[in-house]
Amino acid sequence: MTVLEVLQSSTDYFKKRKIDNPRLNAEHLLAHVLGRTRMELYLEFEQNLVEAELATLRELVRRRGQGEPLQHLLGTVEFCGHTFLCDKRAMVPRPETEQLVELVIADCRLPISDFRLLDVGTGSGVIALSLAAKFADAEIHAVDLSDEALELARENAARLGLSDRVQFAKSNLLAEVDGSFDLIIANLPYIAAQDRHLLSREVLHDPEVALFAGAQGDELIRALIEQAPPHLRPGGLLALELGFGQAEALSELLAQKNYHDIESKTDYSNIPRFLFVRYG
Repeated sequence: MTVLEVLQSSTDYFKKRKIDNPRLNAEHLLAHVLGRTRMELYLEFEQNLVEAELATLRELVRRRGQGEPLQHLLGTVEFCGHTFLCDKRAMVPRPETEQLVELVIADCRLPISDFRLLDVGTGSGVIALSLAAKFADAEIHAVDLSDEALELARENAARLGLSDRVQFAKSNLLAEVDGSFDLIIANLPYIAAQDRHLLSREVLHDPEVALFAGAQGDELIRALIEQAPPHLRPGGLLALELGFGQAEALSELLAQKNYHDIESKTDYSNIPRFLFVRYG
C-alpha cells in the first residue's frame, strides 16, 4: 500500500469509530511510524510501505480507534513551544493549561531578584518547565502526590536541559512545602466523581488521581486556597485552572479568605476557566 492509500484507509477507520480529526490522527501516526514530518508525507504519496511498517501502523491505528490518546501513542506532546514526553503516568496536557501558562507569563511582574515560583500538582512538569524556560532567573519548585508523575516530570526536565532549574518533590498539596513564593500556580483535578460518565474515552486513559477531586469536583482547589496564604509573599499571585461552573463559588471563597484583586479569565471557548488572585 502507498502512503496515500494508507492515509485514506486509516482516516476512514477513524471516522467509523468517531475519532475527532480523523485525517490529522492518521497523518500523525503514519509520520511517527515512518520517521517523517506530516508535511513530508505529502511529498511521498506514492511511496510503498513495507510489511513491518504496515504492521506497526495497524497496531497504533487499532489502539487509537479504541480511544487511546494520540499523545500516548506518539509518546510526546507539544506544549508552549516545547516537546514533552507523554504517557499514562500523568495527564495529557490540555490547551487550557497552555493558556494558563501564557496568561501567567503576560501577568507576571518579576522582581529584580529572588523570584520564587511553585507549581502544585505538576504532573508531567509542563507548567513548571515551560516557566523555567521563560524565566531564567527564577527559583522554581514543583510538587505532586504521584511518584510516577514526578518520575515523568524529571525525565522531561532532563530532556529539556532544565534539571538544575526545577526542584521536584512529593507533597499532598502544600503539606511538605517550605517557604513562601511570589507565584503559586496549579492545575489540580477538578472533575466531580459523579461526572465520570461525561468524559471521553481519551480522557479516561489519564490517571484517576489527576482527574477526580471528590463529590463536588472543587475540593482540592478549595484546600489549596485554604493552605496557600502562609506560602505567598506579600502581594503574591495565586493562579488556578478551574472546572466548568466553579469560578463563582471559588471567587466567593477567595474573598472570604482575604484574597484580593480577584480576577476571573475565560478560556478559548469563552468559559470562565482561570482565577488570578493576590494575597497580602
